[in-house]
Amino acid sequence: MQQIKQVMHSNNPFVEDYNFEELIAVNPNLSTHVFTNEYGNKTLKFADKLAVKELNKALLKQHYQLSFWDIPENNLCPPIPGRLDYLLHVHDLLAPKKEVSLLDIGTGANLIYPILGTCHFNWKCTASEVDKDSVNNALNIIEQNPLLTSIDIRHQQFKNSILDNIIQPNDFFDVVVCNPPFFKNSFDADQKNKRKVKNLKLEETETLNFGGRSNELWYKGGEEAFVKNMALESEKYKSQVTWFTSLVSQKENLKNIKRAVNKTHPTEVKIVDMEQGNKKSRFIAWRF
Repeated sequence: MQQIKQVMHSNNPFVEDYNFEELIAVNPNLSTHVFTNEYGNKTLKFADKLAVKELNKALLKQHYQLSFWDIPENNLCPPIPGRLDYLLHVHDLLAPKKEVSLLDIGTGANLIYPILGTCHFNWKCTASEVDKDSVNNALNIIEQNPLLTSIDIRHQQFKNSILDNIIQPNDFFDVVVCNPPFFKNSFDADQKNKRKVKNLKLEETETLNFGGRSNELWYKGGEEAFVKNMALESEKYKSQVTWFTSLVSQKENLKNIKRAVNKTHPTEVKIVDMEQGNKKSRFIAWRF
């Protein structure tokens, strides 16, 4: 198994500091969330999901000419630089292949991986989602952006299935990507959020500062159980997918996840470490 150590990908356009004047020019609503810190630099309260949402709107409009992007108040609001970092490393896995077909498992209301896959790489993207309201929001984003009409959304009607019922007999995907639910249940999510709020010295102690509905945040057994089930199902589709990948947010889950993946007898397994500022993350990739 190969372990790849890496900080933010060198090709990530968001590696530089944000130019807030330019971003406010494309999304004036961002201005209310920008402030000057003690060092005299303009910055954002990145723990505030409303601020991150307005930042996302500005980034998507500035870099990818998206005329519309929005999510309901309670849905997960993803940080775009980190999401793009994952896809840039996936791009390295697939090189030198240029025409890429991607499947995003659990795309959420935000549709961020298919958006970035389509706009940044010109990939053909398919997305699955179990929550019908999130499916409808994702469809609305596509309908209001002509650049995104090639994205295919599939409703996962079976809560306990991941790849099953989504990958059809005639499908072929170069890569599957996934940002699995990272908590075991609502209590686990609440306790870890309270710790995060305390560490960040936030005032919003009643809500998850990064947002998110139940299906986005927790799964019985947490991300470890989710990725184990994904690995189990992946064996059935080994002739239809080149690389299966999933983010692993909690490093302590990696050992058991690797063991589960190896039980499916893949020909190659990789762990790619990523780093965005103070946040460290990783994803596991395997193929047959």
